[in-house]
Amino acid sequence: MSAPTTGTTKTWNIVLWVLQVLGAVSFLFAGYQKLSGDPQMVALFTAIGWGQWFRYLTGTLEILGALALLIPRLRALGALGLIGVMIGAIITSVALGATVVPALGELVIVAIIAWGRRRELNPAWVLRGSRD
Repeated sequence: MSAPTTGTTKTWNIVLWVLQVLGAVSFLFAGYQKLSGDPQMVALFTAIGWGQWFRYLTGTLEILGALALLIPRLRALGALGLIGVMIGAIITSVALGATVVPALGELVIVAIIAWGRRRELNPAWVLRGSRD
């Protein structure tokens, strides 16, 4: 049996779900822009200088992370993965002399999700349901 849910716990869970949905929509949009070949994204990744494969990789990671935010079993891992993506985005923005505000905002959102869902990061989470 689990402990009864308090009003505060329920409210916090709702806040986290709202952030997860908003984050997922944002990362789905950002990933779509990268994978669809948006001219601004092509130009940005050309300026980065790592080639267009890096645009595809970043877009794929953003979409996978966005989907993971919506799956209860994967949401904490998805948030952690997106933290890595956003740290890379901030470093790249600084190197290019661009604003870090959008990436920093996204980083804050996924960091709050990761912190709020940290109890779900059980090392044995993969083994749940295994009958071996």
